[in-house]
Amino acid sequence: MSNDDCAIWASLPVPAFLIDENDNITDVNSAGEGFLNSSTKTVSGHPVWEQISVDTPIEEAFLKARQNSTPLFVNDVDVGSVNRAPLQCTMQIAPLAGREGHMILLITPRELAGRMTQSHSVKSAAQSAIGMAEMLAHEIKNPLAGITGAAQLLSMNLSADDLELTDLIVAESRRIVKLLEQVEQFGNLSPPDKKAVNIHDVLDRARRSALLGFGAHMKIIEDYDPSLPLAYGDPDQLLQVVLNLLKNASEAADPKGGTIRIHSYFEHSFRLRRSDGTGQSLPLQVEIIDDGPGLPEKIKDDIFDPFVSGRENGTGLGLALVSKIISDHDGWISVTSVPGRTVFRLSLPRVPRAAKPKE
Repeated sequence: MSNDDCAIWASLPVPAFLIDENDNITDVNSAGEGFLNSSTKTVSGHPVWEQISVDTPIEEAFLKARQNSTPLFVNDVDVGSVNRAPLQCTMQIAPLAGREGHMILLITPRELAGRMTQSHSVKSAAQSAIGMAEMLAHEIKNPLAGITGAAQLLSMNLSADDLELTDLIVAESRRIVKLLEQVEQFGNLSPPDKKAVNIHDVLDRARRSALLGFGAHMKIIEDYDPSLPLAYGDPDQLLQVVLNLLKNASEAADPKGGTIRIHSYFEHSFRLRRSDGTGQSLPLQVEIIDDGPGLPEKIKDDIFDPFVSGRENGTGLGLALVSKIISDHDGWISVTSVPGRTVFRLSLPRVPRAAKPKE
């Protein structure tokens, strides 16, 4: 390629692959290396369908596109690799001009487009929850305190049989107060105090805390990339996020136990593009992976909305709060779930040069 061609190839914002007449990869752009989590040198010369997995038979259609010199478009398929979980993508395949039998393959992950709308909805829903929390705190918590006090006074002169009723009033009133206090977390959460953070320190603190408490019945595996650069965020709020995700995974598991894997890696091609045209690089990836039953199908698309819960007695506030914290960090959160494998993925910015601590 000429210098201009090389610059264009390297600048393509989507994973791109050149494939020879024998279906072997000959070149990969930077975004493609990030998608595969492998270098061009590692995958060059290897069959493309051994490096890229697609959840639908594509080899025959690919062969016809080569034979007929026509482009091929495949929408809404799960595409992954040996080093990463599948993502829903659109695939575009076309003959490479001037090189007979050679093809170019473009892969466009669709998760960002769908989740941009989700982000706006989650923020709006969180704002509504904040307003509601203020109203509920004023309109319900104070009367509940009066009801609780009145029930306790009545209990002083009641028989043992009637005491059961006043005890029930007190217990249920206190339960409602606790629920309202959880809702109020949306309004009480201060903006993140962002600084350079070693994300592995946060993950280790969360893992140790989980194993000593709610996750004592679980096996938690560390799968870290030790070369990961510093993240930019509030360590306490990020700890709250990871603890919440670990708690959800632990509660979803079989009571006898299960396995949670905490996986960190770097994906330099992951970039969030906002509606105003500005972009944000989010190369630091943290995945909380469990082998539980998976999310119920009916709530899978709304799991980050307030009051949506997959547990019978769940409040549906934990993941909404997680989403709000990650959004306040200019990050991204997503989830993929099938029975036996649920993956919550956090995408975070690295620390800006100006924010790095002086040595």
